[in-house]
Amino acid sequence: MIRPVLERARLRVQSFRSGHSWLFWWLVAGFFALGLLPLNVALAAEEFDVWPLAAFVAGIAQSTALVLLLVRPKAATALQFLGVVVLAMALPPDSGSTWPLTVTGLVTLIVHVALLAARYPSQVVLVVWPLSVFVLVLVVLVDPRGRSPADGLGVLLLYPIFSAIVLGAVLLVRRWREIGRELADARHDVEVEQSQRAVAEERTRIARELHDVVAHSMSVIHMQATSASYRIEGLGPEARAEFGQIAAGARATLRELRQLLAVLRDDAADAELSPVPGLGRLAELVESADRAGVPVELRQEEGVVVPESVGLAAYRIVQESLSNVIRHAPGARATVVLGTDGPDLIVSVVNEAATRPAHPMEAPGRAGHGLAGMRERARLVGGTLDAGARPEGGYRVTARLPIGGQG
Repeated sequence: MIRPVLERARLRVQSFRSGHSWLFWWLVAGFFALGLLPLNVALAAEEFDVWPLAAFVAGIAQSTALVLLLVRPKAATALQFLGVVVLAMALPPDSGSTWPLTVTGLVTLIVHVALLAARYPSQVVLVVWPLSVFVLVLVVLVDPRGRSPADGLGVLLLYPIFSAIVLGAVLLVRRWREIGRELADARHDVEVEQSQRAVAEERTRIARELHDVVAHSMSVIHMQATSASYRIEGLGPEARAEFGQIAAGARATLRELRQLLAVLRDDAADAELSPVPGLGRLAELVESADRAGVPVELRQEEGVVVPESVGLAAYRIVQESLSNVIRHAPGARATVVLGTDGPDLIVSVVNEAATRPAHPMEAPGRAGHGLAGMRERARLVGGTLDAGARPEGGYRVTARLPIGGQG
């Protein structure tokens, strides 16, 4: 029951992230595209005397490629390389050591490769990055204007160095985020497994105890039905036959119950022959808590008759609540109140703030199963349980367990 709920919550979070991640990448790509476009065009046209139309075409191609790679990476890379080639061919021979690219053109090409690394699998970058280096080398070697390859040596050295540094940083950050997501998923799976295990363990314990309760009740019914002919004088044949059928039904039910729940028995555990605990044994809990250094006041409404299963659930809830007080709030005063509200039994355990530091028995960070077990106990008898910290300090546990008119 808990696992599907948590899994649906996890899927909703992942759906929200994936549904809005596209907006982040469009903003990043748009920011670089719009920011570098005027610089590419103006710098090429004014500082390097590139024909304005060629500077505009190269700048548009390089900036458009940054946005296009979000949906068409192959076409965007081809467009980026086209802009690089146009700009390299349009730069005049006296452009200086920045040939075959301007500074902003070089930055645009590095940003393009970095966005590919951040957005797509690493195999894509392992193809595009060497290809970009090859394109620059090819442009330098086959320059139609007859420039010497030494003129482009500066860019041919700077681009691989700076692009490799940027790619390394992007891939490192991406891997770090992937590891963070994997760790978060692993923690989530552990929490789901612990919650599921806690509920399963508590259900097993409850099933064992309910088996004992029902088995005891059916044994009593069988005994009374079997001995009715000896205890009650003047029974007619029909009444004797009726009691015989009741005894036979009790035996069959008890046999089926034992067969059904035998798997829940732990063969390694010692058999518990003590009576099923109920409201009558709450005074023993209070005394044990007092001996542990937690003063407890018990307020119990007189004359309350509850079903055995409800009494057991109430006893276990009080027992776990006082155990939590002993573990987490040593020395704090606690009050246990049992009363009725219409057809319901109200169980309330309230404790004040601790008077001395707690020394937990469990290792730090270990998930507690007590609250999940108490909720499950209340649910299985048709009740509810609320728990939470008090504004003035301490903790409160309140259970509402239906008792109706059962006795």
